[in-house]
Amino acid sequence: MLRRPWAGSPKRAGRRLRRNTHEGEVRRDVGEQARGSWRTCSAASARSKLPDAIGDGGAHTLRVATSSGMTSLYRPHPNRLRLFNGFTEWGRIREEIPIATRRLDDVEEVTAFDLLKIDIQGAELMVFQGAPQKLAEAVAIHTEVSFVPLYEDQPVFGDVDQELRRQGFIPHAFAAVKRWPIAPVVFGGDFRRAQHQLLEADVVYVRDVGHSESMTDEQLKQLALVANHVYGSTDLAHHCLSALATRNAAAPDAPNRCLTMLS
Repeated sequence: MLRRPWAGSPKRAGRRLRRNTHEGEVRRDVGEQARGSWRTCSAASARSKLPDAIGDGGAHTLRVATSSGMTSLYRPHPNRLRLFNGFTEWGRIREEIPIATRRLDDVEEVTAFDLLKIDIQGAELMVFQGAPQKLAEAVAIHTEVSFVPLYEDQPVFGDVDQELRRQGFIPHAFAAVKRWPIAPVVFGGDFRRAQHQLLEADVVYVRDVGHSESMTDEQLKQLALVANHVYGSTDLAHHCLSALATRNAAAPDAPNRCLTMLS
């Protein structure tokens, strides 16, 4: 048994799972600052690695690129790479490795989590479709989405959005938006400096609080913690506390005390 707060801040709380498909890494930072005690993690370590490539449970080819950040289960799209400065070289394939994937729902070592952070170069949708049971308990997903696909047959923002809405999530915030200059134009001598062209973004999805009656008390508590301590979303945290107070699962003045404390 291990007790551990979220890395980076003793005030942060919640349970986070970060999955890197290509490196087979799972990080669990578990904790809840509730009445002065941290939630106990049942894992052998708060940070552990599992030798699994998460996907749809099928056999695939891992395409290892010159830039590790471009490595993907999808084949790079030559025309799209040429469209943006730098990507032709970064996306050049140097090795192809046959790889077997597992559905996240089939990985027994991964237990309940509240926040999933994922960035696996186009295969995010594959993971979501293979994890309806585990995602049913989650309250937030932080995922990369693509507006202009850099890989052949890569799912784009609309595809991911439809699937997560189907599983009961709604968009909450753009955590980051990446723009990129269209080649060969270079602004101010910096080939990375963009003007308007969208490329990709990190989007935060949360459980649909428009139907908070379908959420458990625990989900509302965890979403309040994630909203406030991870994303600084005071209004979302207030909404969750209000729902809890209505159920007598939080003090009646908890929502207003939250606003006073954070104002």
